[in-house]
Amino acid sequence: MPKNSSEAQQNYGAKDIQVLEGLEAVRRRPGMYVGGTDVKALHHLIFEVVDNSIDEALAGACDRIDVVIHTDDSVTVEDNGRGIPVDIHPEKKKPALEVVMTILHAGGKFGGGGYKVSGGLHGVGVSAVNALSEWCEVEVKRDGKVHFQRYERGKPKAPVTVIGKATGEGTGTKTTFRFDKEIFKGEETYRFETVATRFREMAFVTRGVTITLNDERTGQETAFFFEGGILSFVRYLNRNREVLHPVVYANKEMEGIGVEVAVQYTDAYSESVYSFANTINTVDGGTHMTGLRAALTRTINDYARKTGLLKEADPNFSGDDTREGLTGIVSIKHRDPQFESQTKVKLMNPEVQTIVQQVVSDVFSAFLEENPREGRAIVEKCLTSARARDAAKKARDLVIRKSALESMTLPGKLADCSERESEKAEIYIVEGDSAGGSAKQGRDRHFQAILPLSGKVMNTERARLDKILGNNEFRALVSALGTGIGDSFDLAGLRYGRVIIMTDADVDGSHIRTLLLTFFFRYMQPLIEEGHLFIAQPPLFRVEAKGKGGKERYVYSENERDKAVKEFGGSEKVGIQRYKGLGEMNPVQLWDTTMDPQSRTLLQVTIEDAAEADRTFDMLMGSAVPPRKRFIQTHAKDVKNLDV
Repeated sequence: MPKNSSEAQQNYGAKDIQVLEGLEAVRRRPGMYVGGTDVKALHHLIFEVVDNSIDEALAGACDRIDVVIHTDDSVTVEDNGRGIPVDIHPEKKKPALEVVMTILHAGGKFGGGGYKVSGGLHGVGVSAVNALSEWCEVEVKRDGKVHFQRYERGKPKAPVTVIGKATGEGTGTKTTFRFDKEIFKGEETYRFETVATRFREMAFVTRGVTITLNDERTGQETAFFFEGGILSFVRYLNRNREVLHPVVYANKEMEGIGVEVAVQYTDAYSESVYSFANTINTVDGGTHMTGLRAALTRTINDYARKTGLLKEADPNFSGDDTREGLTGIVSIKHRDPQFESQTKVKLMNPEVQTIVQQVVSDVFSAFLEENPREGRAIVEKCLTSARARDAAKKARDLVIRKSALESMTLPGKLADCSERESEKAEIYIVEGDSAGGSAKQGRDRHFQAILPLSGKVMNTERARLDKILGNNEFRALVSALGTGIGDSFDLAGLRYGRVIIMTDADVDGSHIRTLLLTFFFRYMQPLIEEGHLFIAQPPLFRVEAKGKGGKERYVYSENERDKAVKEFGGSEKVGIQRYKGLGEMNPVQLWDTTMDPQSRTLLQVTIEDAAEADRTFDMLMGSAVPPRKRFIQTHAKDVKNLDV
């Protein structure tokens, strides 16, 4: 025992027990309430406030939510719901508005009287936002009056006061807050696309509510309203795909739990299934997702056996076989949802699985019985998937066996590094042998590996896994990374902490980069989710002042080039070199600009929203031409540095 332990024990008393008053606990441990202090948590602040307005919509009291991101990064959320109560709370002896805004676990979602169902589960949402805001102001329209209170870092600056008469629509709540830079210390701010994507989802799963978004920083505006609910959501996701049948839809209530499901099979090779609980996107799934998948697999197997499409000697379809090409949404409404954490990424209620399974089995088996032609098309899709999966397994086993026979030798073109701790090592995936040669000479061999890929790589959006494993370039990539692929992917085997795509700054380079991103998104998504995938940013220009000993600068955009030219004395006094390819740089230049950790710029690849990323990859890399043509025509004016 340490000699000072008894002394420490004697000194440890009641004075050492710290009580965090009010919302101080939220400020001290933001990760427990909004998931951290990163850009994702920053967006979570907006979603927590909007969730309250959505709860009003679920209660039938609100059909419009307006959100504005102001130029100072403050955000206003206004709805036409019932308005937060402002009368005196019987226990706290304060106006209910102040109680809701300043006390954790205070809200109308516990007793069952205020809300039948709600996404705001713990009653910590809006008070946590208030705690993590530099300032927050709330206006409530009720009883013909406008009530107001301002808070700074969670503390009221004055009592709730009446500041005027309510005009226009009779009731509602307007909340304006600015996140606290003492808590969110990075340079991150709100992304319009991230907020818009979440609002689109909310509007899909909350039928009949209009959500508007106005970003005063950029002038971007959008609005969402979907009368068709999740039926419209499935059609939206599949608008670039060939579908095998109409959307199968069910909307039932069992044992007080509302279940809404929409599914449709397509000619795609990937699965696009999303789950919601009380309008919250449960990105990690949960019991409702498990129920949906189990019901589809069992129903298809039963139907295939009954119709003789699966012979007696054939094995049953696996879950993977019945999910290829599936687009599905399951949305449940539950009075008492149990989530894995405050950020509500996974639903845990065990009874939900049984209920969802029953609803899906009933409606989907009825659809197959009534539509034998579409039923056959779905079963044949599963049969093709099963055969391809078997071929992929054999190809994967062959790759593993071959590696074992060769004592786990790595691809011949890989220039490996000496570092064996994966978190300290990085691999550059480089386009072409020329750039690969420069990168191999310019790198730091201790921790940087180089894998050159020859020519255009395969478009994995239009190929199954067995074909991909037969491609030399992808086989080399899978072997070098050490993670396996698809179903056998295991992040624990990753040999490099950073996987960096480094392609030329031209059209071909952009295409190859997109092909590689498609591959990683479809077959190694955890690599992206865990923050291991990056894109190198080689310079576009080298600007050099003429004359002996002239200064030089590498720049990454046309704006930076123009600034450098002006700084160096004008266009007559400078020389400008435009880099079309990495091979045009010598090894020293490539190291200085693109590979040196002290001076390079890396873009980390993230999946802000899987549904939108899924749709974008499908549109850009899939077989349907019209959507891609529309995209190119729409964005043609935004193209820079187009090589003619």
